[in-house]
Amino acid sequence: MSLIFHPLFEKNSSTYTYLLADSHTKEAIIIDAVDETQQRDIGLIEELGLDLKYIIETHVHADHITSSCPLKQKFKNAKIVLGAENSVACADILIKDGESLQFGAYAVNTMATPGHTNGCVSFVCEDKVFTGDSLLIRSCGRCDFQGGSAEKLFDSIQKIFTLTDKVLVYPAHDYGGRTVSSIGEEKQFNEMIGGGVDKEEFVRRVNAMVLSLPKKIHVAVPANQVCGSKILSDG
Repeated sequence: MSLIFHPLFEKNSSTYTYLLADSHTKEAIIIDAVDETQQRDIGLIEELGLDLKYIIETHVHADHITSSCPLKQKFKNAKIVLGAENSVACADILIKDGESLQFGAYAVNTMATPGHTNGCVSFVCEDKVFTGDSLLIRSCGRCDFQGGSAEKLFDSIQKIFTLTDKVLVYPAHDYGGRTVSSIGEEKQFNEMIGGGVDKEEFVRRVNAMVLSLPKKIHVAVPANQVCGSKILSDG
């Protein structure tokens, strides 16, 4: 028995999707799937003969449309999972901090990490943490829309930093082609919070970020609040 693990990339929004499965039972989860790459993801799941059990979102995204609903339509037994603080009617499971989901012999554990949005969650599986937009490689998520809070994000990243240094960090995005980091590296080298930066300085740095709104925000957020359902998002 081993863990099947496929990091997958969507170039337009620089989004990472993660497919994990138990090689013995074939039960699988997918994290942060993107509408544009749904056929690639469906093809890989079918090719590997996987039984998709959970379609997991780290948060309601603003830069791309999720493929949660199309994936659920294809894989009828799969359940859509979002953090408990997300006000979405399309989720089958609104998961709380500390709760876990089982797929085969593996578990993915939930860690509430609000700040980028109030509903952000990270997921820990074995020696991996999937941090969404909360902790990025050498950076962090923005906090200027969707109920964001730099103060909350500082606390959330400190919570992520309680994981051991060797735990691998897999974010929802990277804009420089980096695919993985570690808790130890981010504690030391993260440009926003590494090296023991205090809360006041972190908040100052985050609030000083000058970023344009994601190009798709006005389409993506409403669509993702209904999990990418074509019927609702096209209406």
